[in-house]
This record gives sequence, C-alpha cells and structure tokens, in this order.
Amino acid sequence: MASTDTGTDRVVHEPDEAFAESTNVRQFMREYGIDDHEALIERTTTDVPGEPASGVEWFWDEIVDYLGIEFDEPYEQVRDDTDGPQFSEWYPGGRLNVAHNVVDRHAEGDSANQIACLWEGEPGDERKVTFRELSNQTARVANYLESVGVGRGDTVGLYMPMVPEVISILYGCFAVGAIAVPIFSGFGREATATRIADSACSVLFTADGFYRRGSEVRLKGTADEAITDAGHVEHTVVYDRLGHTPAVDDSSESDGPSEAGGDDTDAAAVPWTDRDVRWAASVGEQSRAYEAKSLPADQACLLLYSSGTTGEPKGIVHTHAGVQLQCAKEIHFGFDQKPGDRFFWVSDVGWMMGPWTLIGNHTFGGTVFMYEGAPDHPQPDRFWEMIDRHELTQFGISPTAIRALRKQGDDWVTGHDLSSLRILGSTGEPWDPESWEWFYETVGGGEAPIVNISGGTEICGCFLMPMPDQPLKPCTLGSPGLGMDIDIVSDAGESIADTGERGFLVARDSCPATTNSLWSGDERYLDEYWSTWEGLWDHGDWAQRDDDGFWFLHGRADDALNVAGRKVGPAEIESVLIDHSDVNRAAAVGVPDDTTGTAVVTYVVTEEGVVGDDSLREELTALVGEEHGKPFRPREVLFVDEFPKTQSGKIIRRAIASVYAGEDPGDLSSMENPAALEAVREAS
Repeated sequence: MASTDTGTDRVVHEPDEAFAESTNVRQFMREYGIDDHEALIERTTTDVPGEPASGVEWFWDEIVDYLGIEFDEPYEQVRDDTDGPQFSEWYPGGRLNVAHNVVDRHAEGDSANQIACLWEGEPGDERKVTFRELSNQTARVANYLESVGVGRGDTVGLYMPMVPEVISILYGCFAVGAIAVPIFSGFGREATATRIADSACSVLFTADGFYRRGSEVRLKGTADEAITDAGHVEHTVVYDRLGHTPAVDDSSESDGPSEAGGDDTDAAAVPWTDRDVRWAASVGEQSRAYEAKSLPADQACLLLYSSGTTGEPKGIVHTHAGVQLQCAKEIHFGFDQKPGDRFFWVSDVGWMMGPWTLIGNHTFGGTVFMYEGAPDHPQPDRFWEMIDRHELTQFGISPTAIRALRKQGDDWVTGHDLSSLRILGSTGEPWDPESWEWFYETVGGGEAPIVNISGGTEICGCFLMPMPDQPLKPCTLGSPGLGMDIDIVSDAGESIADTGERGFLVARDSCPATTNSLWSGDERYLDEYWSTWEGLWDHGDWAQRDDDGFWFLHGRADDALNVAGRKVGPAEIESVLIDHSDVNRAAAVGVPDDTTGTAVVTYVVTEEGVVGDDSLREELTALVGEEHGKPFRPREVLFVDEFPKTQSGKIIRRAIASVYAGEDPGDLSSMENPAALEAVREAS
C-alpha cells in the first residue's frame, strides 16, 4: 500500500551521481563493502548471519575510531545491557570529555585559527571566534565555575541569548564535569523558574538582553523574577550584550559588541543584586589554561527539558559518551560535514538542536554560523541575504518557519545567490508537500537534498533521517538513522512497517544517546517510554513506510484523528487547508463525536486582508471532504489570529482541543503566546 498523501507519492529529488559518490556515507559504505542503503541499515542495526561486522554494538564500536572520537581510557565493552535496554550502559569503563573532543584538541596546530563560530547580531554586528579563542574562553568559564565551588555532577543554568559566549559556557560546564542546563532565552518567568527549580542549579549565566525585530528584549529582570520563585541560584553571571549592565564591580568595560549605546547611567534599566557579577569581571579575569577532566563515559553533561507539548516538561539526562557519539555521527553522515563548511541551523541553545549543532560540527573542527535575531528583520530576506553573504553550506529550519517565509513571496529568495547551499535540513513537525517543494526548488535550487530529520530531546538526535545520497519524495524522512533499530507497530505491538499501514514509531533497541532516566527519577521515565509494549521504546509519533521504502511521519500519535475507525495525522488535514490561497496557517484537532467517535475541528489563520466568513468555511470544508472523504469534513472551521505554540514553534494541539472541549489544557509553562489560547477559547 503506497502513501496516498497528495504530492508525496513520487520521487522529486534524484542526487547527482558525482555528488552522491562524494558523500561521507558513500565512503563508509565502500570501506565496508555495503552495496545499498537497505543493506546499510541492516548492517548497522541487525546481527547479519555470517557477517561479524554487523549489528548495533558493532556499529557504535566501529564509529568511535572511524569518526576520530578520543577516549582518555578505553572502554571495557561497547554496552552493558544487564538491566535491559531501558537502562543500557554504553562504553562502561571508558573515560572521555566532550570539551576535549570539540574544542581543546582543535586549539593547537593548524586548526587553531580555524573559525569555530561565525556570528551575526540582528543589528548587523559580526564576530569570528577561532578554536584557540574558544578554548581560551572555555578555560576561563571552567576556572570560574571551580572558583565558586562547581564540580562534577553540579548543575549550571544557561539563560542566554544567542551570542558566541554561550558556546564557551556550554563547553566550560563539560570541562569541569558539571551538567549544563540550557534554558530558552524566550521563556518568561514561569517556564524559566520551573527549570531552575527542577534542576536546582546554583549558578545561572544570563545577559542584560538581546535584539529581536529591532527592539531590545531584556533578560536580567526575568531571570531575577524566576530565581525569586525557584530559589537555588547563588551566583548570577551577567553578560553585557546591550550595553546596559551597570559597572558595579571591578570592570567597567563592555563584554562584547553593542549597538545600543548604553552606558553606566542606564543602570536602573538592569536590576542588580548581591549575587550578580559581570561576565568581564568574573569569567573574563580567569586563567586561559584548563585541562578538561577525564570523566566516566556515563557522566551526565546535559539536562535538556522537553518543550512540554505533551504535559509537564521533562528533564532529560544525557551523558558525555552519548551526545558525543550521536551528534557527531549525524552531522558527519546525515549532513555530510566537510572541511570548509559553514553550518547554520535556526535554533536556540535552549533547545536540543542548539547543543546538537555545536557538538556535532565542532567534533570535526567545523564552523557554526550563529544568528541572534528574527528571520524577517529588517526585511523578509534576512536569512537568504546571510546565506548569500556568508556562503553558508548547510541550512536547517522548521517547516513552520518555511511556511511563513514562503508566504512572503519568491522574490525575496530569488534576489540572492544561494548556490553555496549543499544540504538543507528540517525538523520539528510534519511538512505539507507544497512547502517542502518550495523549500527544495526555490531555496535549494532543485539540487540540495532536504535532510528531514525526526527524533527527540530524549536521544539528542534522530530516529529517522535521510542520507544526502538518497532519492527523496516530498515530506519523507528517508529511513532509520545509522545504528537506530526503528520499527512501526500496531496497537498490539506487532510490526507493520512492511505493510504500508500507519502505526506507532518505536525503537527496538537503545543507542548511546538514549536517556536511561529522567531528572525526576525512573518512574515517569519508564511510564512515558517503556510501558506501552514490553521491550519497545514508544516515541509517540504516528508513522508509515510506503511501498518504495520511504518513511513518513503524520504527527504525534496522541494528535492523530481517529474518525470512524480511520486515522490521519492533523498535518494531512492542515495541508489541504494551507493550499487554499486565502489560508496562511491551519491547525486540526479531534473532538469527541457520538457518531464517528471523533470529529475534526479546524482553526484557520487567514492571509492578511482576508475575512473569514461562511463562504470561506464552506470552501474549506468541501476541500477537506474531497481529499480525505466525507467523515473528515470539519465539524467547524474557526478563524483566529494565531495559534498557541511552544517557544520552538510547535502548535500545542492538545491545548486547543482541551479548550474546545471545555477542559483544563494542562501545563502551559513553555507556551510562547498565552493570549492565543484565549483567542481560541473565544472562537470556540
């Protein structure tokens, strides 16, 4: 049974053979005598009869040396599964440090002057940070942390804007054996306090603020309010991005470039307490020498919080060995990292994709491009202009952002030379075919493959990701990632991947980056991921593999619309609506229905100047019925100005459905725009 989704049943991208042969994944296949991708996935996830160089453990052992990952002490075995896949211990006996692998070893010799970070602020200011400079700054952070008593296993909060210093903070935490707790800079008081309280971090790095859409966004006041609510924080290090931080300590110098023109007379704008120190006077005064500690492979290094789309945010624990191997593998193979590349993924360090981008690229001494501001400021071509001017080679973004940029029109894109782009990337949610093809044709020139990836904060990486040498259908996620034993199962837990049916995405085995607990303990961890079917990781996504072997996701399984016994993902309904010229965005949810079990309710944001009226409702209802059948015709089409979404841009459909049904929407601490939920309530 092939995919019946409009526009997803044909191959659109066929890679040039010369390009395909040049990719890192093809080199790996040649080295191990692997003929095709089906055999590649089998070799890296299955013990192949008669082939000792095969299986999950073989692969994760082999790529340590293949990718040049340096252990201080060798591991005794690849994995100890004594307590089952739920609690796999990877590389027991081994010792390493991510900080050594991503920065310190590149800070000497020929690579010392290579650019680790190319940064641009929204006002247009630019900086280049070499690996030697990054190593010096990382050492200063590590020495500061030790000076205030932070050591192995202690937590450190990062409530920072997207400035280069955030990299040295992250790596400085790794160097001393502390656990970095990235917190999205767009969070307000409640969401920030929740994460500080749960992690109990004693040190918080923050800033006076940052720029967004031409305005100053202040962070320090929100940080203070969150600390008041959460407690724990004894030291707050304040980076002076805007030029408004008061010179109340030993240094009056600005920490970095500023377009604000602030000075010490602006002190009232930035609140100050006895626990506060300026970056320049604390970190900046430390020694530039520090040797990263040799740590057990399973030493925790990152505490990442889920975005909270499915309930109370979860604190997810990651280890040095786990994030090191997973991020490096995916950047090397999936995004074909090469010397001279300039990698740009639109994200904040507070989300998984931030550390993933940094660790993965810096393992190989690569250059990461970092941008501070909005994608459409001062004009809708900001991304395209930066790609052109900086000659960026990989560009990753969410489907939501592309849909918004697509609506601005092609002229903003075609006015720039984007020929430097070799590979496009996306993650976060399902695509609609029209937007996927626009991204491929208009941005990528019909040549750059879209490496559409999906995994989660729980593995700091991907379950599914195409390889850059593979053909692509619109919206596809290719196939399982290398070393990822992934399947699709029915309600009964039986494999249905080969049938073409839709089912639940599961993992049949762990990988080094699979978390083996939550910060809050094992009970919720086991309940969330391992309780649905014995021995299977339930990831919660609604998935399908078509007759040609292409994998697709249809949204969260909890969001799936089960109407009269047939399930579709909300993205499939939304895609039909978005294709209407008067519709800018759409959200579909399921609500109880006496006849069909579930009825579809849709919310629509119209294009500017378009009035949502009964005539448009009828058109949209008819379109959905024509595409998906009469049972899926929306019970209601409701018009709103915006959708409630997380700070990472995901629509919070559970909250929309709950409001429609008159129920409690649950935890909303990570919602970007609470007012949108009230608008949904009024529309309902």
